[in-house]
Amino acid sequence: MAEQDEKPGVLSSCLLAFVPSSSLTPLTISELSKIVKENGAQVLEPTRQGKIRIPDATHIISNTIDFDQYKEAVDMMIPIVNSNWIKNSIMRGKTAQVRPYSPDPRMIFSNVVLTCADIPEVDKETILGATMAMGGMESKDLSRQTTHICALTMDHPKCQEAVAKHPKCKIVLPHWFDDCFKLGKRIDEGPYLLPDPEYCSKGSEDEVKIPPSQSLDGAVSAVPNTLIEGRKKVIVFAQKKVMLSTDLNLNARLRNIITGIITDGGGEVVDVVDSCDMFICHFRDGPQYVRAAQARKDVGNLAWLYHLIVHNEWTSPFRRLLHYPIPREPLEGFKDMRISLSNYGGDSRIYLENLITAAGATYTKTMTANNTHLITARNHSEKCEAAKDWNIQVVNHLWIEESYARCKVQSISARYQHFPARTNLGEVIGQTFHDEEVLKALFYPGGEENSGRSVKRKRKSMADGLENGRSAQKGGSGFNVMNDSSPAVARNARAPRGTQATAGEFTTPAKGRHVRSGKENDTPSAVSTGSRSAKAQALSKLHGLAPDIALYEKEKKRTKDGPWGGKRAADQIDKERSMTTSSSPAPREDEENDVQKSVSKRAQKKQRLSLPDVEMRVVLTGYQRWLDDISKEEADKKKLRAMGILIVQDNLPCDYLAAPHMVRTKKFLRCLSRGPEVISSMFIDACLEAGKRLDPADYTLKDKENEKKWGIKLSTSVARARANRGRLLQSVPIYCTADIKNGCDNYQTIAEANGAIFKIYRARSGTTIKPTTAEEDGGAPPEPVYLLTSDSAAEKVLWGKFEKMAKDGHMEPRIVAPDWLLDVCMRQELTFHPKLLARNVFPS
Repeated sequence: MAEQDEKPGVLSSCLLAFVPSSSLTPLTISELSKIVKENGAQVLEPTRQGKIRIPDATHIISNTIDFDQYKEAVDMMIPIVNSNWIKNSIMRGKTAQVRPYSPDPRMIFSNVVLTCADIPEVDKETILGATMAMGGMESKDLSRQTTHICALTMDHPKCQEAVAKHPKCKIVLPHWFDDCFKLGKRIDEGPYLLPDPEYCSKGSEDEVKIPPSQSLDGAVSAVPNTLIEGRKKVIVFAQKKVMLSTDLNLNARLRNIITGIITDGGGEVVDVVDSCDMFICHFRDGPQYVRAAQARKDVGNLAWLYHLIVHNEWTSPFRRLLHYPIPREPLEGFKDMRISLSNYGGDSRIYLENLITAAGATYTKTMTANNTHLITARNHSEKCEAAKDWNIQVVNHLWIEESYARCKVQSISARYQHFPARTNLGEVIGQTFHDEEVLKALFYPGGEENSGRSVKRKRKSMADGLENGRSAQKGGSGFNVMNDSSPAVARNARAPRGTQATAGEFTTPAKGRHVRSGKENDTPSAVSTGSRSAKAQALSKLHGLAPDIALYEKEKKRTKDGPWGGKRAADQIDKERSMTTSSSPAPREDEENDVQKSVSKRAQKKQRLSLPDVEMRVVLTGYQRWLDDISKEEADKKKLRAMGILIVQDNLPCDYLAAPHMVRTKKFLRCLSRGPEVISSMFIDACLEAGKRLDPADYTLKDKENEKKWGIKLSTSVARARANRGRLLQSVPIYCTADIKNGCDNYQTIAEANGAIFKIYRARSGTTIKPTTAEEDGGAPPEPVYLLTSDSAAEKVLWGKFEKMAKDGHMEPRIVAPDWLLDVCMRQELTFHPKLLARNVFPS
């Protein structure tokens, strides 16, 4: 009877997928996952490729739209909400609306909960309606969730109650909403705040400080002017294939630096459009650009690539206007324009100068009567006054941004001539997105990825996924296993990333004007499959002939005074060859065969000297075949290299991790954090015995005994690692005693491979946490800080000092056995159980 009376959890109908980011770390995800499970939700594990199970999810939890499956989720109409949606759903006792919790910055009133005070009814309805349309929510009464009160004075009871009980609630004039609506951007509330709004006390002609440019970091120019060297490991390219177009005009040194950063971070640089995930070019034209854009690759310019490297986090190239390739010719209507700027400074001014030039207009530093437009952040300046006298159009920056985004000059409306009295519009610069549909229509029409058939296929997949997910939930499964291996789902998951090759287009970089031979309608995929090996063979033959060519050229330069040979011999040979070709009869068949055999032998000999491309990079751990036998190890490694298998150290990028069984060693856990395929080391033995490279898929590591022992599933750990991309312990502080068993270096390697902040704790200055209070930390609950320790007497002395240091710094001390770190990194899930506290593992 009790079971029948038990109510389902608030989130019992939800299948949630989390997106890790700098604003939603694995630590926060771990805590939220525990909360939503307690309230009936099911948390979806990532696919084996580390991707979100979009067809299965009812909601995607993300604090940003900057993740590479965002567009796919939107196409399949899966709600994307920020983490506040969870808190408010549980607080309300039912699933909250989706719109107010959108992470899309274009929903300018997302996270605004508004109530109105002494506002006329007509104005109240208008303000509330527009606020909710742009992501906000209405609160009829003042509550703890209310963020804004719209009022004309402080006399209303709601305003007085807010001052007394809710000091964080902002009381603003209705003019703030009016200006935000007109601009379509959310400007700072500061000048509109009651009881003493600057909006009423100062005029529009009074000076306004130029604000910093919040959205222009790394996006002021399409061509970055900084060199990226010596940066920490960049994980944003993990499992990504990047193609650098020839129109970037990179010198050899810079290309090598960029290639090194990508490969060191687990990515790959390729030279075939069909093979890449990311295509980097300068201009939005040419067959390679068109092909990549139609196939829905991530197409961006060098500034976008640098932004990814510097911030180490993925963002869409459509997000910032100068992160997308620029047009080679002026956009429609811009060719004869002369544009000047006023009231913008710093990065904002540089950004607008570059945007004007990229659009095809002429930027002028000074303004004359010949100018056609003046772009200004406020409508008060000497240039503004002169513009009125010379009948020059005065507009805000939204006009040039939206004209560039829509690829043609926009007619000047009231929105582009609106200037809030106490606001410098530089604070909302750089927030305009590209219009992808316009770009597609103008620069890469065609492709079937956006066709009605494709969208219907996605929606059907979504419906099937939801049904399967709910079935799995009823059956108690952690996730829908069928979706990971089903060919139909695999094809659907790839749909947004690639489409069928278009006939007759280039598939190799534009080096000169070489056009591949063969039938016009051959599918490029067939050509590209063998392009790498063919290129390697051609280079190998060329390198083999290089000494002979050099010797021939050297002999030709010798003078006639020396022994016979040199130039005289070369000239005579060339002469005889030309005479033979023109007058001699065809050679006898036996002579021709002898020549062919000789050439064939020589080619085979030269070809054997070159090595094939590396197809597999493998890290070996726990391997016993070469124990105490260095000569055998060297010989076997040479054989493997001849098969295209390279054995690498654990600190280098790898595709495969090979071990006889699951082990919690430094090498195994360090490599696991990158999400490689984990195979049995029997694969190496089998290849050496067979004398050829076998299929590694037949040697996937299976270790049921250790999976049961540690309570994990290896395939799930690999999938999580690919989703985490080395950020499992991002921003998590982990201290370690200097005298810990097995040495702190091993634990440091494992922790830092997973993104942790690692320090040695000796209870001295320099290793202490700065004392703070809850108020200084914004009232947030204390975050955990860990100390790895073993059970020696010297280490136990430090435990009390560590606890005091952590509590003084408003952090929660967790003194744990090393098994906690090994378990977390093997699971690739940040969890904590009191049984791993040092006091429970090492009782006195």
